[in-house]
Amino acid sequence: MLSKRLYATLFPGLVSDSVSDSVSGLAFRSWPSSRQQLRFWLGASLLVAVGYGIWGCQTAWWEQYVVQDDARQHLFWLRRFLDPELFPQDLIADYFQSVAPWGYTLFYRMFAAVGIDPIWLGKGLPLVLGVLATLYGFRVCMQLLPIPFTGFLAAVLLNQVFWSHDDLASATPRAFMPLFFLAFLDYLMRRALWPCLVTIGLEGLFYPQYVLVFAGILCLQPLRWQHGLKLTQSRQEYRFCLVGLLTAILVLLPYGLTTSPYGPVITAAVAKQLPDFAPDGRGRFFLSDPWMFWLSGNRSGIFPTLKPPLLGLGLLLPVMLGLAHLSKFMRQQLRPTRHITANLRVLVHIVIVALMLFGVAHLLLFYLHLPSRYTAYTLRLVLVFATAINLTLCLEAGLRWLQQYQQYPASWPRRMLVWGLILGFGGLLWLYPTYAENFPHTGYRTGTAKALYQFLAQQPKDSLVASLLKEADNLPTFAQRSVFVAPEYAVPYHIGYATQFRQRAIDLIQAQYTSDLATLRWFIETSGVDFWLVDANSFNPAALPQWIRQYPRALQAALDNLKHAPPLVQQRLNACTVLQERDLQLLQAACLLEPHNEYNTE
Repeated sequence: MLSKRLYATLFPGLVSDSVSDSVSGLAFRSWPSSRQQLRFWLGASLLVAVGYGIWGCQTAWWEQYVVQDDARQHLFWLRRFLDPELFPQDLIADYFQSVAPWGYTLFYRMFAAVGIDPIWLGKGLPLVLGVLATLYGFRVCMQLLPIPFTGFLAAVLLNQVFWSHDDLASATPRAFMPLFFLAFLDYLMRRALWPCLVTIGLEGLFYPQYVLVFAGILCLQPLRWQHGLKLTQSRQEYRFCLVGLLTAILVLLPYGLTTSPYGPVITAAVAKQLPDFAPDGRGRFFLSDPWMFWLSGNRSGIFPTLKPPLLGLGLLLPVMLGLAHLSKFMRQQLRPTRHITANLRVLVHIVIVALMLFGVAHLLLFYLHLPSRYTAYTLRLVLVFATAINLTLCLEAGLRWLQQYQQYPASWPRRMLVWGLILGFGGLLWLYPTYAENFPHTGYRTGTAKALYQFLAQQPKDSLVASLLKEADNLPTFAQRSVFVAPEYAVPYHIGYATQFRQRAIDLIQAQYTSDLATLRWFIETSGVDFWLVDANSFNPAALPQWIRQYPRALQAALDNLKHAPPLVQQRLNACTVLQERDLQLLQAACLLEPHNEYNTE
């Protein structure tokens, strides 16, 4: 009885009669489901999205000094729209503002115009983006296999993908990509021209590199597989694709014609010579293990992570469809395959385009930014829908088999096995957050030096802080004051910015560990730093910051200096400290140049 009731709830109106339309040898027709069923499972999907979103964002909502890792790069400078006097002549703020997509900048600027802090907006935005993306994900799934329960399965998997990675939580340009990508797929499958064009435009304004993915998918739409690869005869299809491609070109044209004030993008040949791109560098790209480099590298690999692991089930969908196509018996067992629509080919198109752009991005390394950006989310989303369809096929077949054999006592071992499989896969899906490592993965960073942030926030807005500590990453966000350098901002992709940043870092390393007053004076006077932040390990040769290993010559010179004599900054810690919080000491830069009779050499 349980299997019968469950079947009636999940798969109402299932029919077995033959159908007329056929594509690639498989039959297709609309799934007869009621509006009530559709609304119920759509509502359940949105509730799942809200629940996951609240779970993921709640840490940031209740703490003032919490920010997402990448938001420290892409959001802090947006506070200029609240206060134009912030970050004056700041290399780091100017650079990240220059690379921000226009739509992304305008979006935050509009909210700043009514007094909404970009940092706080970024803490609530992931919930909204997640819910909207779930809505479109449900709609896309209904275009593939119009069973509301399948859409619900896809919604659950989508949210597990969203919150297993920190892209959505970042509220940076790539946080908008899943929403616009799923919206594009929905309108593409429905052949809704104007909404599709608007989506292409929005993607170009927020995350322009993905317009290349949209364009590639549009190019493949006229292709059909009917006893071989053929082109469609529909003029309307060509018109739709042509208008979409022209829109994509117009959207990308301004980016192609605009030059960066920070010079050209770094080339692969130059990048291979820099420690920044080494396995332990800030821009970790060229990995020593070729398998990791091509398959799972976070920036270079074709598929960095498989989270949740249940997505692996989606890889079996071609096998299931092949069996249903070749075997009448399997076609009877996998009845929902009859209702899979011709839109399934779009998933194949996505895979083809993603792999092609992945290869092109490697050939034109860094000109199309990072290769993994073209495959990571596209392939995950394809696997989400493939897995949802596969789970539907297996669950429907299992429940139907249980109904057929429930009156036979001798079949109880097999019934127990089927129930075990159903409960096992259900547990893998619903309980994923309980066994997943670091879920939800939001990348939130908590600032612990509250007194430091508050002190610096009271200083003049043009104050500049020099530091080699990772704590410097937090100062632009939490104290709203400029830093000379910080590891979070050592992004090496534009030559002009990377060269200036690298020279700054080298100059700071030399100044912090020098015993020569003239060198220290030159640095302070030319850089204009007002404060210097160090900690208890800043002058311990065995505990120097890991990130400065990207500057080996400056690091070696610093180690040599530490062997011979205490650096001037270390000598004047006590005399020049204006704030101490735990092991952190904030020094006044001008004080370091004044004569002192008593030095601290501890």
